[in-house]
Amino acid sequence: MDKHSKIYVAGHRGLVGSAIKKNLEAKGFTNILVRTHAELDLTDAKATADFFGTEKPEYVFLAAAKVGGIVANNTYRADFIYENLMIQNNVIHQSYVHGVKKLLFLGSTCIYPKNAPQPLKEDYLLTGALEYTNEPYAIAKIAGIKACESYNLQYGTNFMSVMPTNLYGPNDNFDLEKSHVLPALIRKIHLGKALENNDWETIQSDLNRLPIRGIDGQASQAEILQVLRSFGISKNNETVVVEIWGSGKPMREFLWSEDMADACVFLMENRDFSDCVTSTEEIRNTHLNIGTGSDISIADLTQRIKATVGFKGLFVFNAEKPDGTMRKLTDVSKLNALGWKHQVDIEEGVNKMYRWYTQEK
Repeated sequence: MDKHSKIYVAGHRGLVGSAIKKNLEAKGFTNILVRTHAELDLTDAKATADFFGTEKPEYVFLAAAKVGGIVANNTYRADFIYENLMIQNNVIHQSYVHGVKKLLFLGSTCIYPKNAPQPLKEDYLLTGALEYTNEPYAIAKIAGIKACESYNLQYGTNFMSVMPTNLYGPNDNFDLEKSHVLPALIRKIHLGKALENNDWETIQSDLNRLPIRGIDGQASQAEILQVLRSFGISKNNETVVVEIWGSGKPMREFLWSEDMADACVFLMENRDFSDCVTSTEEIRNTHLNIGTGSDISIADLTQRIKATVGFKGLFVFNAEKPDGTMRKLTDVSKLNALGWKHQVDIEEGVNKMYRWYTQEK
């Protein structure tokens, strides 16, 4: 890519896409092409074809996706598999039809089997059953990897696939019904701290920015307390208790979204599909993990956020709620060997995330 190349960032408003767009802008790229969902529905094959035919992007970052946490994935199973397959198929096919020089497809490490050995190597793909709660989403992402490989092998395209670990950062989703674990914990503990301080101004401001089940800051204190209790935030006498889903034992790896974006832009500028091929007989597992190579238990993450927020209350772990996969740590040796390593560790990342949520959200 040169600084004037036409670069399409699909999904530029999301956690992933916004970080990639920001990284490109910071590095001086001046011809970045974006469309909101209202302007372009990527599940619409004709609309996508018309867009590529008119705009003719040279490079594509495919970060558009329907995403969510355990509850959303398990509840909206049909939506997750249908929408993601449609988005991927349309963008990848039109990138081939219109001669895109390079495409980078972003998936997720949920593609790996539930009981795969740790850390997760790229070669573990399709070696066992997936985690049930996010199986439809994972299958869609696996299809995206195979689509990129297949177009490369049949048509000689240069489409790469990367599988980031659990991401967090600016523009994350803090909706308690649909968010991933880290932003959900930050918001719940932030509200817990406000409740223990009887800081109703902070609680009302938070709910005005992002209402919970239709309850905003204009609701009565009784209504607000009720909706907070429904998400496990309650006050017993003078002690605030925050309920955490699951046992707290699962280990999770977290990657700062701006690090992920830096890895993606690095690969797009410096590496090709051929750099990801390890066998000349059966070409498979050409995707790359993007992560830190280290993890933390949900219980320890909760304590780290507690210290950052300044919350003094108690946590209760509800083991009746699903834990998901007990451990999901990526092997990032393949990516490191290609010349990239993360910069932001979880300690710094939690501090940055909380500052962003309280100052920018």
